[in-house]
Order: sequence, then C-alpha cells, then structure tokens
Amino acid sequence: MIFKKYSHDLISAVVLMSFVFAAACGNGERSDEGMVVTAQDDLEINENDFQSIFDGESLSGWDGDDRFWSVEDGAIVGETSEDNPTESNTFLVWEEGEPSDFELRFQYRFLIVSGHEYGNSGIQIRSEQFTDENHPVNRWRVRGYQPDFAISDWIPGILYEEAGREILARRGQSVLIDSDGESHVEEFADEGELGEYIEMHSNWNDYQVYANGDTIRTYINGQRMHELVDQSPEARSEGILAFQVHSGPPMRVEIRDVELKILD
Repeated sequence: MIFKKYSHDLISAVVLMSFVFAAACGNGERSDEGMVVTAQDDLEINENDFQSIFDGESLSGWDGDDRFWSVEDGAIVGETSEDNPTESNTFLVWEEGEPSDFELRFQYRFLIVSGHEYGNSGIQIRSEQFTDENHPVNRWRVRGYQPDFAISDWIPGILYEEAGREILARRGQSVLIDSDGESHVEEFADEGELGEYIEMHSNWNDYQVYANGDTIRTYINGQRMHELVDQSPEARSEGILAFQVHSGPPMRVEIRDVELKILD
C-alpha cells in the first residue's frame, strides 16, 4: 500500500505548485476543494479510518461476469483470453455503497497473457451502471469517472470518463472544467517522467484515488498523476465503484488490498 511502501518524508517531498484559474470561474475564485495543494495536504495518513472492501478470498460484495472475474491467491483477477474474449468493456461492481467524498487505495499489476503485451483497466468512481444498446447481453456496463491503469506509454495515470467525455486529464495535468464545460489546463509535471514511476507489468503498483467535493486526484506509487476540478453540468458527486476489464487482446489484471475511507 502507498503508506506502507512510501515514507511520510517522501510524500511530504512531493510538493506541487498551486494553480488558480481565476479567469475561468464565474466569481473569479476557486473553491477550497479546487485548489491544487501539496500531496501532504490531501493525503490522510490515519490508517484506522480505512476499511477493507475486498476480503481476499471471494467476490462477496461485488458483482461481475464470472467468465472474466475470479479470486486467486488473495487478489481479484480480471482476465480474458483468445477463447474467452469480451466484446465490450465489462466491470466488477462494488455493491455496498455509492460513495461521494473518499480515499480509495489498492495495489494492481498486469501479467502477460499468451504473449500479448496488453492490459487496460481502471477504477470507476462516482459512476453508474447503464444499458448499452450495442451490447445488451452485457449488463455489467458502467459509465463515469475512470482513473486509468494500463500497459501503455500514456494511459496509466490519466483520468477518463467512460462512455462520456473521454479524456478529462492527462498524466501531469491539473484541469479545471468550468461551469460552461470549458477545460483549462495547467501542467504540473512532465508526463514521461511521471510514467517512469509506473511498473507496466509483473510488479505491483500502489494506486490511490482522492475524491472530495469537485476535485479528483490520483496517485501511483506515491506520485500525483493528475488533478481534475469538475464544475461542469456533467459533474457527478457520488456513484458506484467498479474495476474494468477492457475489450481487445487477451489480458490479465490482478488487484489486491482494496481499502476505502469515507471523508467527512
């Protein structure tokens, strides 16, 4: 986990610039939640507040297509193969709530399947299930905010909106989407340099999502990957959590130590 693997000193050292998009906001100011602050300010370290939402033995409390989701050696496994593909993106949905303001943390890794160096997954937050008319048999379709992880040069660490506005923030970006739906982007770190902190396959990565008010931030291995401040009409303040298996070549993602903390 992030707080076990990385020291408080390291987290404190990840100091990021504050960006104020005064011109973009109707009243000339950003909300407190909308300020870009240091990693130390928005990472809560009280371990007692985190609750496990995966028991490490079964998918109790989760719902997904059992052709693609299972549990092995204490980890959730999402896997497709040449003989067992998914025609559309499919999700494993947490059934125990629809959190609004929270921190979520877990570990993930990708393993190579049948020589295909492919893996594309993510964690849906503040999302909803919906019926996809193009794939009516797949009832495990989800749309909404998706902090991404993948085997890719650029995908891991972005914030995507599944079945919606698509890419909302790339790695290294702080983005404000104002009340008119216009995006205002500032770069706080180099996309390529942040990518060097990510293990693409075989090794475990620590992943954390912080969602509070209009702000979403994601960290991989202790490094802030992006920030979104969404003040648009399309913004969502609560919804389901769900892990993704993406359609395409065979892939295998493993996820473990899934813990949630609700913020007051």
